[in-house]
Amino acid sequence: MNPASGFAAIDFGTSNSGIALPAHDGVRLVELEPGHPTMPTAVFYRLDEAHPAAEPTRLYGRAAMAAYVEGHDGRLMRSMKSLLGSSLLEQATDLGGGHSVRYVDVVVGYLRHLKRAAEAAAGAPLSRVVLGRPVFFVDDDAERDAQAAAALEAAARAAGFGDVTFQYEPIAAALDHERHVDAEELVLVADIGGGTSDFSIVRVGPERRGRADRRDDILANHGVHVAGTDFDRRVELETLMPLLGYRSLGPSEGGRAPREVPSRVYFDLATWHLINTVYNAGRVAELRRLKSWYADAAHHRRLMSVVEHRLGHALAAEAERAKIEVAGAGTAQLDLSLVESGLAATVESAAVAAAIEDDLERIVEGSRETLRRAGVAAEAVGTLYFTGGSTGLDALVERIAAGFPAARRVRGDRFASVAQGLGLHARTVFG
Repeated sequence: MNPASGFAAIDFGTSNSGIALPAHDGVRLVELEPGHPTMPTAVFYRLDEAHPAAEPTRLYGRAAMAAYVEGHDGRLMRSMKSLLGSSLLEQATDLGGGHSVRYVDVVVGYLRHLKRAAEAAAGAPLSRVVLGRPVFFVDDDAERDAQAAAALEAAARAAGFGDVTFQYEPIAAALDHERHVDAEELVLVADIGGGTSDFSIVRVGPERRGRADRRDDILANHGVHVAGTDFDRRVELETLMPLLGYRSLGPSEGGRAPREVPSRVYFDLATWHLINTVYNAGRVAELRRLKSWYADAAHHRRLMSVVEHRLGHALAAEAERAKIEVAGAGTAQLDLSLVESGLAATVESAAVAAAIEDDLERIVEGSRETLRRAGVAAEAVGTLYFTGGSTGLDALVERIAAGFPAARRVRGDRFASVAQGLGLHARTVFG
């Protein structure tokens, strides 16, 4: 076996994962799904409807998400990485049909799936791996943080890797940038994805390249649990859900002021992992009984159309599309013909900006807090390095950059820069 093909680098992310392999001129990303170098960190345990006692079929990535959205019987697992360091890791969870699985085995199974994909792309067995890790799996708890790292290493070994090495994710994100610098500088790495916004102040420079231990180069790290999925939820609630009755009033009765219709269903429909809970037969019956609460019968009719035809995920996708389109064109047209023939709405940039303002400010404050923790002036930061899917939102990038007027902006691969950086580190370690 060619030693250069015996290792891989894996970005086991909370929302998405990627793999890098060594290449002649650096590293190459593995196509984990057709046309995609990354895949959702998701597993769906699908039950056989005809034979419920049969062992569940495991689906990964986009196939897992699709099975869940389509309403197949089973259990979707996401964000498994967040369980590392938790007492839940060794506990089992019910899959339905009398089946259960330990959370740790969900992690092992997903890593094993990534390993097989890497070996298929490499054309050779892979026994060595560099895994990305956050600076802190668990904030302010060194013991649990060490437990989380040990649990991830054990899971990787159980998946078939004999030699496991870690690199910090913000260092990995900065490594590609470091290849092009000719003097030492401080970089703010802004990794803003679907679930979290993470910031790190990292020292890079030509004399630091190739060092295996880079922890001392991380001056500060901070994050907030606000990111892209929160934006989508806010946009959907403010621009789409009012057409289904969100924040609308009921009829005036007996001279009393009209009351607002119940709002919980709208929040659930705008929260990705809660959408399927709205389709429960008892919940649907309850919503039908609320018809008299609505002064405008069209609102209730549209809500029931969404619920009865299971359109919640389609609406969430439409809201996300509108957010992206507004960012580029300043306006977007919502197509809601699935709900009601001819139903549409125009979304303006001002409405989107207002919907996500509080979330944007929390994220920007996260960057300021990271600077305070590093104990350096904003002028000392030479580069802002942006990665993660939500850094495609220019308004967010501009707001962060305003706090670092002397820094230049560098955009990494929004979805794969960490995997690429881990691959570069793997070449250094395993060479």
